[in-house]
Amino acid sequence: MDSTSPPFFKRGLPPPVRLAIFSGLALLLMVVDGHYHYLNTLRNTLAVVINPLQHVMNAPVRLASQVSSFFVVQGRLRGENADLKDKQLLLAGQMLQFQALQAENARLRSLLAAQKRYTQKTTMAEILYSGRDPFARKIIIDRGSLHDVKPGQVVADDVGVVGQITRVNLGVSEVTLVTDKDQAVPVQNLRNGLRAVVFGNGQEGTLDVPFMPVNADMQPGDQLVTSGIDGIYPPGLPVAIISKVERNAAYPFAKISCTPSAGTDRERQVLILSAVQSAPIPPRPQEPPPQTVKHGKR
Repeated sequence: MDSTSPPFFKRGLPPPVRLAIFSGLALLLMVVDGHYHYLNTLRNTLAVVINPLQHVMNAPVRLASQVSSFFVVQGRLRGENADLKDKQLLLAGQMLQFQALQAENARLRSLLAAQKRYTQKTTMAEILYSGRDPFARKIIIDRGSLHDVKPGQVVADDVGVVGQITRVNLGVSEVTLVTDKDQAVPVQNLRNGLRAVVFGNGQEGTLDVPFMPVNADMQPGDQLVTSGIDGIYPPGLPVAIISKVERNAAYPFAKISCTPSAGTDRERQVLILSAVQSAPIPPRPQEPPPQTVKHGKR
């Protein structure tokens, strides 16, 4: 049996003829479909069949796009997170600076208000550092003899007495605090007018009132102010508040502890008060004139 193909299929039609046939067939289908809509059912059926195949074919592309988008988003989020952390640290530092400036501004306003309360001439100074001696309570301020500062002047803040200037250089001065063990301030109890002397004991935040009788009217909470009888400290400046009073009949004196009203641990700026005008020196008693001896006539 001969299995060879017929001459028509063996040779086939020329390419131009086949192009013309298929082109005509395509045009015919387009015209028929455009005018009579015969192919809608076929088109819908083919869409239903091809749609799952399209999803399957697009799945790798869609997955690759999603993975790429995931890594891009993750990288962008990490960068934004790092930027936000840097901005947070920067803002936190700026907030701390703002709070420090705000607190300093409040202290300066308090000092300006205190200047109006003091009747003496005042000079504002800034605390540079504490003294080098660990057994002395001293500070160094940025005012000296060039600013008309003299030894013995009183240093105060917006609350009360801080100390006294004990050494003066050209541009800086040394201030001995009231808590220094060699410092003594004559005071007066604001409640009853009782006079006493407050001594420093070399410890931060405590003062002592020695040599007060056991029956002295001193109570915790009493405020002690400068009495002004020494001619150095102006009268009426807050010095300390009595925090503890111990009385023992076996001892002649009461043990009285106080808390300073002012403190350099809270302030960076202080006020230097001008010297108190010294009291006039009482006149010396006049000596009686020498008596002349009268000689009788001979």
